[in-house]
Amino acid sequence: MALFLLTGDGFLVSQQKEALQRIISTLAHKNDEIQNFIETLNHTLKGVQANASSVIGELDEEFDGLYSILDEMKESMTSSIKQAESYKTQELQNQLSQCSKALENSEELLEFATRSLDIKDTEDFSKAARQIKDRVTMASAFRLSLKPKVSDNMTHLMVDFSQERQMLQALKFLPVPRAPEIVLADCLVADNSVTISWQMPEEDNKIDHYVLEYRKTNFDGLPRIKDERCWESIDYVKGTEYTLSGLRFDSKYMNFRVRACNKAVAGDYSDPVTLETKALVFNLDGSSSHLNLKVEDSYVEWDSTGGKGQENKIKGKENKGRSGTPSPKRSSVSSRSPLIRGSRDRFTGESYTVLGDTAIESGQHYWEVKAQKDCKSYSVGVAYKNLGKFDQLGKTNTSWCVHINNWLQTTFAAKHNNKAKVLDVVVPDRIGVYCDFDGGQLSFYNASSKQLLYTFKTKFTQPLLPGFMVWCGGLTVTTGLQVPTAVKTLQKSENGLSGSASSLTNVAQ
Repeated sequence: MALFLLTGDGFLVSQQKEALQRIISTLAHKNDEIQNFIETLNHTLKGVQANASSVIGELDEEFDGLYSILDEMKESMTSSIKQAESYKTQELQNQLSQCSKALENSEELLEFATRSLDIKDTEDFSKAARQIKDRVTMASAFRLSLKPKVSDNMTHLMVDFSQERQMLQALKFLPVPRAPEIVLADCLVADNSVTISWQMPEEDNKIDHYVLEYRKTNFDGLPRIKDERCWESIDYVKGTEYTLSGLRFDSKYMNFRVRACNKAVAGDYSDPVTLETKALVFNLDGSSSHLNLKVEDSYVEWDSTGGKGQENKIKGKENKGRSGTPSPKRSSVSSRSPLIRGSRDRFTGESYTVLGDTAIESGQHYWEVKAQKDCKSYSVGVAYKNLGKFDQLGKTNTSWCVHINNWLQTTFAAKHNNKAKVLDVVVPDRIGVYCDFDGGQLSFYNASSKQLLYTFKTKFTQPLLPGFMVWCGGLTVTTGLQVPTAVKTLQKSENGLSGSASSLTNVAQ
């Protein structure tokens, strides 16, 4: 009875601990959300202050520009008035000068004519009268136009700004576009591309374009202010849909937001959305690769100068490596966790091999490999992490691969358990590797055309590591890729059409 009570009490305490743990987890999650929201509010507050100052500065620039235009117009119009004044003044002064001279000559002739009336001698009087007549005929006073050439009227240079004044008085802020709404149901993530679709809450014919922003993140939910990556922007999007292509999915998620812009101002951002963009990302494990291989992240290259001393030390073991027999130290199935850097021996002998640094334990995955044009020999496939350091890809029952040999003549074969099946297809420039761990399928594709090259069918019993062998050349591995849609479609219809591990008939000696 006491034991029952003790057991009952222990069970009750266990339940209470589980309940308390759930409460702690919920509180921690809520605290994290509140902290993120506080950071968002602080960021928004700083944004309000900064944007207000920016808008005031832009307003000053606009009015300064307007004042500058008015000053230029005033200067131009003033110059026109002064030019008209100068022209009219010159014309009137010329007329005044001509009239003054004509008047002076006319007064002189009048005085001469008046004196001539007092001449007594008939002959002298007749002579004077003829002179006066001739001079009158030629007098400039009788050829003058007694009308001003120009008027003093300047009304044609007057301006009326009443209409413009009304327009300026009616000047007001341009309506800010409302925030768009991202239509999550119309967004699509496929083939390392993301299509984002949005709509306006109400029609706005003054919208000129949209600005789409995105960033990669490993956090689900709303964007975090202190996220490790900055927003990237795509400006002048004319439609309400945009596709980002050729992405490398090296994060679990991507945040998106969009805002509308008219000719003068941009509106608020839409509520951000977070889309899942998971894909297999791995590098090559240079710490355990063969010493004759030079490894940098996703690139491996044959280096004939590496590992000379190491090869001499193990010279006596090379025959065992050539035979494909697993090393006794690595023949048993390892029960340890997936491989991490530095957790295994280096490949040696003729096993010019390097493995990926990330294990595949479930799901469907895809990566691509491109060889240098002058690469003499290389293999692409997968292996269990207990692959022996003398073992070669495809020559054990724990590895699967396709092998390309360009020495003397090109051969292309699928290999597993020291058996090979010659593939009667052209070797592609890039090979796509599709691994369905749960479904027990490993398929190889022409990465460009998505032509199926070969499929292994088996049951994977341990975590898999991407594996690569290279001799006299180099390989570039591209990861962060989704399983292409074309590959998914081919996999559904491929059943019964491809080879399997059990169908390998040509033994590779």
